[in-house]
Amino acid sequence: MTQTTVEKSPVSLLGLGAMGTALARTWLAAGHPLTVWNRTPARTTLLAAHGAKLADSAAEAVAAHALVVVCLLDDASVEEALAGTDLAGRDLVNLTTCTPAQARDRAEWAHERGARYLDGGIMAVPPMIGVPAAGGYVFYSGSRELFDRHRETLAVPAGTVYVGRDAGFAALHDMALLSAMYGMFAGAAHAFALIRKEDIDPVSLAPLLADWLVAMAPAVHRTAERLRSGDYTQGVVSGLAMQVAGTPAFLSTAEEQGVSPELIRPYFELMRRRLAEGGGEEDLTGVIDLLVR
Repeated sequence: MTQTTVEKSPVSLLGLGAMGTALARTWLAAGHPLTVWNRTPARTTLLAAHGAKLADSAAEAVAAHALVVVCLLDDASVEEALAGTDLAGRDLVNLTTCTPAQARDRAEWAHERGARYLDGGIMAVPPMIGVPAAGGYVFYSGSRELFDRHRETLAVPAGTVYVGRDAGFAALHDMALLSAMYGMFAGAAHAFALIRKEDIDPVSLAPLLADWLVAMAPAVHRTAERLRSGDYTQGVVSGLAMQVAGTPAFLSTAEEQGVSPELIRPYFELMRRRLAEGGGEEDLTGVIDLLVR
C-alpha cells in the first residue's frame, strides 16, 4: 500500500503575544512548517521545541515563506516590524486589531511594496483558537484571490468569514460586533449594580440575565430588516412612545439603589430625541439614524 503525504503550506508568523502563540501552536499541531519572529525572543523558545523555525529578524521571517501572517499589538507595530523588509511577491495577512481606515491604508502600503494583502479581524480569544467547537472565527477582507488561495491554511486556527474586497471591511465587522458586545456588558454591569447592595446572590441573577439577553437577541434581525426597508413602524409591538414613557422608572430605580445611570442615560436621551422628532410609532430603530453624522 502506498501512503500519500499531503504537504502543508508553510507560514511565517510575526508576533507571539497570547493570540500569536495560540495561532502558532495550532499551525504546528496541524503539520504546517512555521517560521516565527517576535520582538522578545524568549517567547519563541517553547515553539522551537515544537518544531517552529526561529527567525532572528522580521525580515528573515518575511523572506522564509510566501504566506506572511502578522499578529502584533497595533498598526504602528506592524509598520515598525515590516519596515525594511522585502515584501515583493509576498501574501501578507494582517490579523492585527486596527481601524477600517488603517486597514485600507495598510493595504495600499503593502501593494506599493509588491505584496498582496488580506486584512483580518479575529472574533475569538486565545483559548478558542484551534478548538472548532468553541465557535471562534476570523473576518477577512481584501484580495479574494488571496483568501481563496490560503483558505485551508487560514481555517486551521479558526473559522473563516470573507466579507468583501474592501480591505477595511474585516476591521469594520470586528468593531461592529465588539461594540455590540461592550454595549451588552454595559447593560449587564448596570443590572448587577442594581442588586449589588441587596440580599440577592449575583450568581442566582446570572442565568436569568443570560436567558433574557438570549431571548432579546433576535431583535437584531428585525432591526436589520427595518433599516433595509426604511419602514421603522412595520410590525412594531412596543412603540417608542410607550418605551420612553417607562424610562423614568429605570432612572428612579437607579437613584433608589444608589447606582449611577451613566451607562443607560445616554441611550434614553437618544430615545427621547427620536420621539420628539415624531417617531412615537416606531420601535428603537430610528435611534440608529441619530448616531450617524
